[in-house]
Amino acid sequence: MVHRPVEGPGGRPFAGRWRVCARRGPATELFARLIDAPGPTVWLLSADAPTLVLGSAQPAPAGPTSFGPSSFVRRRSGGGAVWLDPTAVLWVDIFVTAADALWEPDVGRAFWWVGDLWATAIDEFGPRVHRSALVRTRWSDRVCFAGLGPGEVTVGGRKVVGISQRRWRAGCLFQCAALLRWDYEETARRLDVPAGDLEEAAAGVGAGRDALLDAFLDALRHF
Repeated sequence: MVHRPVEGPGGRPFAGRWRVCARRGPATELFARLIDAPGPTVWLLSADAPTLVLGSAQPAPAGPTSFGPSSFVRRRSGGGAVWLDPTAVLWVDIFVTAADALWEPDVGRAFWWVGDLWATAIDEFGPRVHRSALVRTRWSDRVCFAGLGPGEVTVGGRKVVGISQRRWRAGCLFQCAALLRWDYEETARRLDVPAGDLEEAAAGVGAGRDALLDAFLDALRHF
């Protein structure tokens, strides 16, 4: 469902200059879809079942408490794994072309405006956008929300929005996971990590899914 859309040419939903598309289905299909947008586009994505999502260069999980090889999906952007439960995570993909004013050649700085967008959406909770180098922890190579990268958003020192990036000649795709709640125990179990090491790393944003989605789309109109 797309909330409060502005109708554009041909009845397509728009938020300001952005085309907004909603998709639901298996996570494997959502990650494999063709990105052929001619201009700034946002996809509101919902997996039809909880799924372990690995970063592009992350080794497959192994061990007695981990999933088998058919129980996860790999995204083409980097970073650690995300336990993608559609009731706990709002998944949004954002694409800008290389000709767009928001395009930034510096890979680190390219994240900043995406963080600013999310911070605008959750402004009432006192968010902060990380504008420094990657912060690593013991488990950050394995778990996305155990580390902090450029542009990612924290509230009270705990990460609430994770962002990864995929770039090619046509433009840049930002894959965003905003936590509605932090399933640290489930994340720890799926990745064979001590739950106590993850509990304080992240938190839910403090808003329901529909409220956060409305706030995100309202903020999007200003970018």
